[in-house]
Amino acid sequence: MKKITINIPDNKYSFFLELVKNLGLEKVKEEPVNANQDALKGLEQGFKEVKMIQDGKMKGTPLNEFLDEL
Repeated sequence: MKKITINIPDNKYSFFLELVKNLGLEKVKEEPVNANQDALKGLEQGFKEVKMIQDGKMKGTPLNEFLDEL
C-alpha cells in the first residue's frame, strides 16, 4: 500500500473528500494542517521575542517568576 499527502484548497476540500470516499479507497485520515503551521508560527514568534529581549526592546520574565507560574 502507498500513502500520499496533498494540499487541497479549502473551497475544494468537501468535493475532494467525497470523491475519495466514493472511489472506495481505504480509510481517509484527516489531519489538521494548521497544527504544524501554528507550531511553526509559535516558534517564530518566540525567536522574535528572544531577539527583542536581547536588543533591549522588550523586557523578559525572570526564570524564578516563570517557574512559579508553572
